[in-house]
Amino acid sequence: MDAVKTSIRLVPRQLNDEIELAKLELGDKKSRVGGVAISAVMALVFLALLVVALVVAAIAGLGTVLPLWLSALLVSAALLIVIGISALVAYKKFKSLLPVLPEHAWRGVRHDLGIVKEGRAFDPATLDPEPLTREEKKAAKAESEQAKAKAHAERDAKDAEGGPKATADELIKRTTARREHLLSLREELVSEADVKKQTTYLVDTAVTKARETVNKAAVGAVGQAVETAKERWKPLAILALSATVCVLLLRKLVKK
Repeated sequence: MDAVKTSIRLVPRQLNDEIELAKLELGDKKSRVGGVAISAVMALVFLALLVVALVVAAIAGLGTVLPLWLSALLVSAALLIVIGISALVAYKKFKSLLPVLPEHAWRGVRHDLGIVKEGRAFDPATLDPEPLTREEKKAAKAESEQAKAKAHAERDAKDAEGGPKATADELIKRTTARREHLLSLREELVSEADVKKQTTYLVDTAVTKARETVNKAAVGAVGQAVETAKERWKPLAILALSATVCVLLLRKLVKK
């Protein structure tokens, strides 16, 4: 029982340390992802410079035939047309996707949940709330910010109660030591279970042997009694017959 109690106490701590270790590793990967993002941004910047250089080259090429200002104006107009067409296509595609969420399916899901919770008392009109005013939106936003600040303060207070956070090396050492402890506890529990099984087996074997011995003794006693009766029934029968004859003779003599 002590091993079980210790295991129950250690397993949650082990899980918490594993989660903290995962958080630290994710933070390390996050910093690496930041480096990758910086490299990607630099590549995009140089790509933009390349586009600019190509535009300048196009203007310079047209400048050999036309005036420089006119060639620059023509290239700018072409770029403006391309940008306008791309923006118009993107706007139409995005507009066709609005709203992003499937309204009917989402409303149906909320309707079903309302029926499950309240039954026939559910009012479907609550699925289409009235739009909030600007003041109500501000109040809701302020309330949400207060709730977030309160949750953040509670989390900080909880972290402060737990003491300083362990480093990744400390968490690895701690989880390794606790893992070894849990392994030893498991082996202890397995050995206790084996001892209980062996004890149960020995007890059952002893009980079975005792029953067999008792049954054999009872059968032997009954058999011996039967044999004895078989060996002595003739003399006993003769004795009983003789006694009966003697009694009859005595009765006759007494009557005379």
